[in-house]
Amino acid sequence: MRTEPSPGNLPAREHLPAGNAGTPVLDVVIPVYNEEKDLQPCVLRLHEHLARTFPYAFRITIADNASTDTTPLVAARLEAEISEVRAFRLEQKGRGRALRAVWSASDAPVLAYMDVDLSTDLNALLPLVAPLISGHSDLAIGSRLARSSRVVRGAKREFISRTYNLILRGSLQARFSDAQCGFKAIRRDVAQVLLPLVEDTGWFFDTEMLVLAERAGLRIHEVPVDWVDDPDSTVHIVKTATDDLKGVWRVGRALATGSLALDRLARPFGDDPRDREISGVPKGLARQLVGFCVVGGLSTLFYLLLYSGFRTFSGSQVANALALLVSAVANTAANRRLTFGVRGRGGAVKHQAQGLVVFGIGLALTSGSLAALNAATNDPAHSTELAVLIAANLAATVLRFLLFRAWVFPDRRDESPSTVVASHTPAVPVGPASPVYATAPQSPYSTTPEPYGPTSAPYGAHAYGTTHSPHDHQTWGDATMQLQPVRPSDHDPRDAR
Repeated sequence: MRTEPSPGNLPAREHLPAGNAGTPVLDVVIPVYNEEKDLQPCVLRLHEHLARTFPYAFRITIADNASTDTTPLVAARLEAEISEVRAFRLEQKGRGRALRAVWSASDAPVLAYMDVDLSTDLNALLPLVAPLISGHSDLAIGSRLARSSRVVRGAKREFISRTYNLILRGSLQARFSDAQCGFKAIRRDVAQVLLPLVEDTGWFFDTEMLVLAERAGLRIHEVPVDWVDDPDSTVHIVKTATDDLKGVWRVGRALATGSLALDRLARPFGDDPRDREISGVPKGLARQLVGFCVVGGLSTLFYLLLYSGFRTFSGSQVANALALLVSAVANTAANRRLTFGVRGRGGAVKHQAQGLVVFGIGLALTSGSLAALNAATNDPAHSTELAVLIAANLAATVLRFLLFRAWVFPDRRDESPSTVVASHTPAVPVGPASPVYATAPQSPYSTTPEPYGPTSAPYGAHAYGTTHSPHDHQTWGDATMQLQPVRPSDHDPRDAR
């Protein structure tokens, strides 16, 4: 899996401003392939629903995936008759390819898509995009597998869907419930950073996007939906399932090898409570406790093995001192690297010297315990000695952690000058003088940089991405940078759809 430079980390999420503006807030994409019968009823029904219920400006984009019937003519007619409709033509198949192209070129701050059969009840559309508009979430998906969802479909599709999601949970540790429901939305600022990392151009596009987003710590909102199966669906179940399994293997391998630059999507957003400065709450305490306990458990086993070995040829006090010394050096080194995240050799000698002081305190506790045991009985059993040492080591461990955290490896991040990790760029006016298309960075799906534009001119009189409104010179308060569309490869031998 290949990666290329991206625009950078994500900015802070913000509530999109209310009011009139030339740029639509929502762009709903309908990918189609030879859907001459269903396209017009779908678009008319969706447009009527949005005009009646959606409180923001919107756009409906028809993404034609190289249809060979009269679908392009139907799309052109709808674009000419309805001002909020745009048509976009690609000369190759692939739902993921269509979504990537349109989402990359769109100027709307919230991007969505739904299947042309409108199997999902449209009343879920506003709940789907509301968390993205408010700034609460990064992506939103419809879920047919939520407990409150109402779904009507055959046993075969039900079995395949649940099996596929079980595979995702078992192999990729996915926590979202429904990867393939054709009802999803994403914020544009997230899409512009996430899309360059998504390699699939077919039906696995959704799953790959969600897995990467979840692994990067983005917030995914799930909406239970009412869904009725379309018996006339043209999806090839066997081929789609095979391609999806290949995608699971590819993404799983990339995640296992660390070849994905998920740090491009990493925090801070600036709005995560975990990033806030709260007085009196130590930073990273939970993570350090877990690391310290793991290292401590392994060190204790190592110490007991050493003690048992040294005890075969020396007294209990000598064996305890030698075992504690060796295990203390290993414990300090392990905690330095794994628990407190100190890299490099700088200060290593000092840390070991301080660790030896801590070791001295532990030695005093354990030696004192052995001395008390020997005073109580002349010839204690070996098992009794081990039990006393374990109890003493537990007390010494608590003290060791406090000394490590406060003295040996103190958190000195507050002493360095603070830096701004996320900034907001000024809003860019959207109008005739601000073209949507720009020269894109080198695509992860090609070997040479090239200018990007639509695969072919859209049908109708409107150029896609250009506004035609008396509010052309109003702007949305947008925290994203100027849009850099991503162009998929024009020749993808893997996708025959």
